Amino acid sequence: MPPIPPRRITFIGIGAIGLPMAEQLVRAGFEVTGVDPFTGQREKAAAAGVPAAATPEFAAEADVVVCMVATPEQLRAAAFGEEGVLRRMTAGSVLVIMSTVGPSAVREVAEAAPPEVRVLDVPVTGGVARAITGQLSLFASGDPATIEGVRPTLEALGTIIDCGPEIGQGQAYKAVNQLLCSVHIVAAAEALALAEKLGLDPEKVLPAVAGGAGGSWMLSDRGPRMLQGLDAEVTSTVGIFVKDSTMVKDIADEIGFDAPMITAAQARYQAAKDAGWDRKDDSQVIQTYRR
Repeated sequence: MPPIPPRRITFIGIGAIGLPMAEQLVRAGFEVTGVDPFTGQREKAAAAGVPAAATPEFAAEADVVVCMVATPEQLRAAAFGEEGVLRRMTAGSVLVIMSTVGPSAVREVAEAAPPEVRVLDVPVTGGVARAITGQLSLFASGDPATIEGVRPTLEALGTIIDCGPEIGQGQAYKAVNQLLCSVHIVAAAEALALAEKLGLDPEKVLPAVAGGAGGSWMLSDRGPRMLQGLDAEVTSTVGIFVKDSTMVKDIADEIGFDAPMITAAQARYQAAKDAGWDRKDDSQVIQTYRR
């Protein structure tokens, strides 16, 4: 396969998962400029070979703008605010929304975009571990020709999953995914907390059950950090899962779907946030069982 020709990408949101994604794009031969309001993240990005700014002035020069922010409010600010990219992007450029923000938020942005700017809905899953290796799953929805045009950009990050031509379908797929993630993390926390309450050594229980029928990717990935306690490395925060589990619950409520599992999981994440752990690693939802 011939090398991918360099193209200009503005990457908004170079946090725990955004920065390794931006690094993957640099390694694939793209010219990448990061955007993040936090000085510390911009310094990390610069050290990793991704020059970064506090505002997206480079969006005017970009072929592709990737948005990897945390919330619908942050997406709206990135798109519509005083420094919003929709005011800056040039004709023919593509805004790729990779944030997990729900169908309505991405449709709002797509509907407000000028006709000369194309928008794709491509939330991702796989966490920091797969962002680092370029093995994310990308739930891509939008105009097929536009997806094809940015295929080299997307494939540098992972595997494209075709979710259909309708903007918002990628977010719908991600909602299903986040129901599973939210519930599996809480289930793993509950299981390991039960082991502790039974007087078992969780360091021995974790490998004993992780490879069996009751194992899950979340148990294997989050379990070790659950045992490390509140000082565990932060790869995804409790606050992110408060947001995501609430989003999934709201979507279920909106369509009249009874979803008791996500309701129970959402209550656990909210309890962890209420205890002051919203900036801790999401594995620390286990602390709600230890109190």
